[in-house]
Amino acid sequence: MTGANPTIEHSANDSNNGNSPKGVSAAPATAARRRRGKSPMAREANITGWLFVSPMVLGFALLLIAPLIMAFSMSFTDWPLLGEAKFIGLDNYRALLVDSLFWKSLGNTFYFAAGLVPLNIALALSLALLLARNLPGMGIFRTAIFMPVVTSLIVWSIVWKYMFATDSGFINQLLQLVGIQGPAWLYNPKLAMPAVIVTSVLKNVGLNMVLFITALQQVPSHLYEAAKIDGAGRAKTFFSVTVPMITPTIFLTTILTVIGSMKVFGQIYVMTHGGPGNSTKVLVYYIWEKAFRLFEFGYASALAFILFFIILIFTLIQWQLRTRWVFHES
Repeated sequence: MTGANPTIEHSANDSNNGNSPKGVSAAPATAARRRRGKSPMAREANITGWLFVSPMVLGFALLLIAPLIMAFSMSFTDWPLLGEAKFIGLDNYRALLVDSLFWKSLGNTFYFAAGLVPLNIALALSLALLLARNLPGMGIFRTAIFMPVVTSLIVWSIVWKYMFATDSGFINQLLQLVGIQGPAWLYNPKLAMPAVIVTSVLKNVGLNMVLFITALQQVPSHLYEAAKIDGAGRAKTFFSVTVPMITPTIFLTTILTVIGSMKVFGQIYVMTHGGPGNSTKVLVYYIWEKAFRLFEFGYASALAFILFFIILIFTLIQWQLRTRWVFHES
């Protein structure tokens, strides 16, 4: 029509092109889309998701959070198991400060961790570098090294206790073949903890080895080719290419190994019982002794929470420091 209003035609064109006229907000359309997103079907999907997750959340609350709260409250009591729990406030924590066995066991725990963590990581990475290649027979060696991981800790500790025996032990018999009189490994205060550390390293090194093998096999080959073109030798390639690319795995294995070393118990219980002369009495063994030998559950709970906070602090420190040395490929 020749008499059509140009303004009307312009508005119609703007509407058809998806352009709102000036002064008209697009909020109603957005609100409509949001309302459609909260349709009955969407709400039903959310409810279904929560129903699937709720058993795990409920189990986590009942089996972890609730006992944790109960144990924390128990640390403020004097509970001799057969009697009634008596609230004593911070007396258990004050007693820790003057408990020489607490400080001795804490020092032994740090000693064990300081020996286990670097030895485990270094040995696992060395084995991974040797076994990461897909060559015939490598699977046999990987399986052999990983087998102790799936072996019972108690069985493993019993075997090594007999291997470290003074007279009939396998290690001392090997030393006698070369004319060396073997020491009493588990009865010498200076040698008992190193013996337990070696036993623990050989027990768990296979797990970290597998993690390192996986990380090494994921390093892009073109990085090694570029390093070779630049004239880098094996050592420089390892420290400039390999190590930075596997730092996330190094970080993971370090955290897991540190946490595990702070909670060592089975090897100590089987091999040394905390001796000789409390030289291997670690914090977890001391907690067990207080709780299940002396029945001082309140004091044992206080010890347990001290260990919990120590592990938490170490983990948080490592987590904060990760940004300085852990490489994340973008």
